[in-house]
Formats: sequence, structure tokens, C-alpha cells
Amino acid sequence: MSVLSVPELESKPWPTLGPLVCAFIEDNMVFGPGDLRGQPAVLDDEKRALIYRMYEVFPKGHAQAGRRRFKRCAISLRKGSAKTELAAWIAICELHADGPVRCGGFDRKGNPLGVPVTDPYIPLVAYTEEQVEELAYGTLRVVIEESILRHDFDIGLERVMRRGGDGKCEPVASSPSGTDGARTTFQVFDETHRMNRPRLKAAHRTMLANIPKRRAADAWSLETTTAPAPGENSIAEDTMRYAQQVSAGKEKDSTLFFFHRQAGDHHDLTTLRGVRAAVREASGPVASWSDIDTIVDQWKDPTADKLYLERVWLNRLVQSAEQAFDAVRWSALKRDYVVPRGATIALGFDGSRYHDATALVGTEVHSGFQFVVGCWERPENVEKWEVPKAEVDAALAEAFKRYDVWRLYADPPYWEETVATWAGKYGEERVIAWWTNRPRPMAYAVRGFSNAIKDGSISHNGDDRIRRHIGNAHRRAIPQRDDQGSPLWTIQKERRDSPLKIDVAMAAILSWQAREHALAAGIGQPKPKSKPARIWTPSGFKNVLEESRPHA
Repeated sequence: MSVLSVPELESKPWPTLGPLVCAFIEDNMVFGPGDLRGQPAVLDDEKRALIYRMYEVFPKGHAQAGRRRFKRCAISLRKGSAKTELAAWIAICELHADGPVRCGGFDRKGNPLGVPVTDPYIPLVAYTEEQVEELAYGTLRVVIEESILRHDFDIGLERVMRRGGDGKCEPVASSPSGTDGARTTFQVFDETHRMNRPRLKAAHRTMLANIPKRRAADAWSLETTTAPAPGENSIAEDTMRYAQQVSAGKEKDSTLFFFHRQAGDHHDLTTLRGVRAAVREASGPVASWSDIDTIVDQWKDPTADKLYLERVWLNRLVQSAEQAFDAVRWSALKRDYVVPRGATIALGFDGSRYHDATALVGTEVHSGFQFVVGCWERPENVEKWEVPKAEVDAALAEAFKRYDVWRLYADPPYWEETVATWAGKYGEERVIAWWTNRPRPMAYAVRGFSNAIKDGSISHNGDDRIRRHIGNAHRRAIPQRDDQGSPLWTIQKERRDSPLKIDVAMAAILSWQAREHALAAGIGQPKPKSKPARIWTPSGFKNVLEESRPHA
């Protein structure tokens, strides 16, 4: 869908270079790796329409006449929709010396005339440098090598250049420093639902900031993705969230074009007939050449991850079964509220010294509202770093000063001496060492936190730090069951060496556990109104206060 438009011009079609770009693709290019490799390129109706929209320009007579309408485009289609191939075709058009990709004027009817970019620079990014070779850049090389365009380029393993040397396309190192200052005219981020590493997200921000640098080149970006898993904090999820804000009018950005196709919610996925209809709807024109039967058959496997199938084949935003908490539900629990000074709260603390993050989270006992008191994360690409202990001490001191802290549950590893100092300063009955390496107690604490998200008894202010860490938390099964025989689980990072942190989520769990214990102890609950005692008088029963009231 198009996220935002210019209202005064939306009543009639925008001028577009789309027909010229589509003709250039079908006249000169071939299909890339796959069953149709080397055969003449053919655009289906949806991809043709997408190209038309992405190449819209401001009309003749406008203050920005001829310039691109959209500077950032994102396409979300189901797995197997040839998104990477489309991105490669567009990149070739942008690179070629005759590519009709910029407006050089208008004809008498107001249609734009296409001209190529002068000295283009086109970086292609995937979620790993190895995947760049296999995805967008690898596809681009195959298309050029097996088409009539091969004589127009100098093709190398690490770059493709115009024969004249005045234009280049290459895979890039996914680090901010390697992309800062680039003379970009067009760039592709492929499979952005997989791009959730801090390094890639930083590179994405840096590369988007490069786009305005070449105004004459009218530079732009293209992102391709399958529906992201909510809570994984990928570039695709961030872009989709931003697009929704623009669509809702919460953000103003007329330079964004976002298209997402998914199966509707009305399909019955408990039947193969319903699954087939859903797959066809999510496929669009791609259904005409897809093996729909084989896709649907995957639902027959009782061991299949149905949530994964729903996400990749129906292009729905469905959370991974491995994720610990419902990230969509968590986001819905955001509310505008500030915990008042003097309120009774419970605190949770989890941290490290040199790696990951250290976090302090508070929960108002009465309302169940959570907020981040402090968070200290190791910066990306910084090897030698230590948590600023003085800042942590100061944040805790401020919390005890500002609020009525019932208890602080603190995970002691790496902080044993500090936690002991806190207990001596604030009271041993208020600062409790709560070891998270105890599987059974931790599993029950995690269950309580998870249930609070499900039933909505918890709320928060939308702090991005806790949202990210909750999304990063994965389930870790433990070899124990509860009293009813149900399996127990705790949380862990995606993998031990993952840069995606979960410390704020752990602190939030401890804070919620302390809040539950506070409620069990009767803390933070409104005191019941006591009924006044009644006594007998000659005129009948009267309240004590009424009887003691002075007579007129």
C-alpha cells in the first residue's frame, strides 16, 4: 500500500517513468537464478504496478517538477515472490548508461522523458556479507552475464562497472564506518526481516543519511522483505512500524512508499482448503507460477512450525514460537502515565560488568505500570567498556529518594559486593539478592510476567529499550514441570554470543516478581473502609460517631 500521498494531486495519476523502466527490463534482461534462468524477463501485473509507483515524479509545472516523488520504498511480499530478482532488475536499470530512471523533461502530453544517472554508485546490502553474493548482488551478476547487456559492463566478483568506468554497483561491508559518506544514487537492502543486528541497523541509518547528499542524482533506497517476526526488532519491523505511523498521520513523510501484501484474517487455517485460499491471496499474481500444492502440503506435517509457515507463506506478522513473550501484545499495553512521586514501587536489577547491558526497572505496585529507571548498554563496536557503576548507584539512590521502594530484587552475579552495599544502605529487608540461575523459581517468575502481558495487568510507557529486550528474549526449556505437569521454561538470548541483549527484560521480570510479592503481602492495596461501630440507645441503634456528636 502507499503510505502517504499528496492530497491535492492524488485525484489524478502521477506522471511516472514506470513504463520506460518496465520496457527496459523486458527488452534487455533475463530471469536470474532458478527454473527460468536465462529466459527473457517478464513482469507480472503487481511488479509492473510497483515499478510504476516507485518511479512517480512531480508533474510539469510543480515546484519540484521531474524529481522523484518517493525517496524510500519498501516492498513486503511472501517468500518465493522473486523480490530479490526485482531489486536486481531495478539496480541494473539504475546502473546502465541508457537506463531511463530519471526525468530529463516532459513531452507535450506531460509524460516524463527518461535519462540515465550520471556516475551512479549502487551499494547492495544483505544480512550477511556472504548472503550479498547469493542474493541481490549475485542475482544482478547472473542477469547481466546472461543478457544482451553483458557487453555494457565490466563484471567482477566484487563489483560491476560501466565499461566507461563512470558507474559502479557493489556489495558493501555492513558496518556504519564503511558506508558513511558514500556517493550513493540508489541502494538496496535485501531481506530486511533478517536484519536485526545492531551493526546492520546502524549501517541502515548511516546509508539512509547518505541519500540527500547527491541532490542532482535524485538518490533513493529500496527495501525488500518478507513479513518480519514481531519483536525481533528488525529493519523490516522498524520500517513497517514507521509506515503505520505515517499512514495514521502520527508522522509526516510524503517521500515514503510502502507496499505489503498478506492473506486476510478470514481464512480458516485449520483446513487445507482454507490454507490454500490464504496462500493464493498472499501470492497475488505469483500464484500463477508457484507450486501452491507443495506449499500447502507443509501444513500437513504435524511437526511443522505453523507460525513460521504462516509468516513466510501468508506474509502475516506472526511471532516466532521461539520468542518468549508476545511482542505485539506488549506494544498494545502502552499508555500515557507517569508514576507519581512517593508512589510505592518494586524494583528489579540485572546486569553485567563488561558485556551486554545493565538495567534497573521499576513497577508501581498499585497500578502494575512498568518503567525503566536506568539502562547501560555496551556501545556497538566498542571492545573495552565497563558499566559506569557510579551512574548505577546514582540512579538507584534517586529511585529510593523519589519513590517508596518496597523491595529491590537484584541478580547478584558480578555485582555481589555492590548488592551487599545497597542492602547495608537501604536495608536488608528492602534489597534482596534474587538469583536468576535457579531454574524453577525463575520459571515461575517468567510465567507470572508472561501471564501479566497476556491478561493486560501490566502496562508501560513504550520505552524502546524494554521493548527491544523483550523481543530479543527466547524460550529456554528446563527439565522440570510444575505441580500440574506442565513444562516450565525460562529465557535466554538467541544464542550465547548474540549481540541482542535481554537484560532489561530480565530486570522487568524481577521487578514484576517483587510487585507480585508486594500484593501478596497486602502492600499497595487500598485500605478497606471500616464501618463505624453501632450502639444501642433508647431511641434505637446509632453509630458511635453520631451518638458522640454534640447536640444542638
